Amino acid sequence: MSLTEIWTGRSVLVTGAGGFIGSHLAERLAREGAHVRAMVHYNALGRRGWLDRSPHHREMEIVAGDVCDRDSVRNAVKGVDTVFHLAALIGIPYSYQAPVSYVRTNIEGTMHVMQACLEERVRRVILTSTSEVYGTARYIPIDEQHPLQGQSPYSASKIAADQMALAFHCSFDLPVVIVRPFNTFGPRQSLRAVIPTIITQCLKGGKVKLGNVTPTRDMNYVDNIIDGYLSVATAARVEGHVINLGSGREIGIGDLAKMIANIAGRENAIETEPERIRPPRSEVERLLADSSKAQELLGWTPRVSLESGLKQTVQWMREHADHYRPDEYAV
Repeated sequence: MSLTEIWTGRSVLVTGAGGFIGSHLAERLAREGAHVRAMVHYNALGRRGWLDRSPHHREMEIVAGDVCDRDSVRNAVKGVDTVFHLAALIGIPYSYQAPVSYVRTNIEGTMHVMQACLEERVRRVILTSTSEVYGTARYIPIDEQHPLQGQSPYSASKIAADQMALAFHCSFDLPVVIVRPFNTFGPRQSLRAVIPTIITQCLKGGKVKLGNVTPTRDMNYVDNIIDGYLSVATAARVEGHVINLGSGREIGIGDLAKMIANIAGRENAIETEPERIRPPRSEVERLLADSSKAQELLGWTPRVSLESGLKQTVQWMREHADHYRPDEYAV
């Protein structure tokens, strides 16, 4: 059965649909024929994030709300079959400054989603986690049994959100699956992430200002992650599971910057800027995914390589340079 046959007519909710991954997911579901209710964060200007620029926005039911407000969430969940919960505060540096905001959005917001899904008896809830919950690797590659280490307020809030979802599964038999993407990149990502930070500075010319360049990361192109979400939503007998989505390849930040400069056709010196460096014990030094569980349960493997994904992302950012301010450090 094709994906279009699976998704046509199925009602789904995507929280955080105006964001980087959420907008890609909402668009993909709309293309496959689903009835997409896209929940975006309410703001006084009425903006809907990246969905304002989406060619598919007229194919979605876009609702504004806030996962911190239980009524907003309950109204958004009504009548849907599947919930993809992506709404979150994700910036690690800002979590040092405003940790309470992360508790409210990431923990309390997730609880509101779980409560609403339980009340509405949704068929499946997919919660978005992060590889940051593992902290610096104690062993490589990192499987789902790796200890969780909250090395930043952000990662601690995401650990708590994961545990809240699993508690609802154990306590109330809520059909939850936790998707744990490693470092996702691609078009639309903000400068709070390292790859668009490097790309925009490379394209502008001059020095590339970064924090610590020695940590390694497992980078995965956004289309691979969207494939994973769709597989998780339809796979059999995965409720209660945590599933890594990673490439199985690690690269140091310094080497990544050189690779991007080469793709962009630039020669840029790298400069370490102190304000971009995490507190020493908060830095996650190494991440490398073991995604064998995803392959076993979902039949999922990444189809877009790091090099191919970077080329597509560099090209997109060349064409959309007006969306970015490379001279500013995005906290």
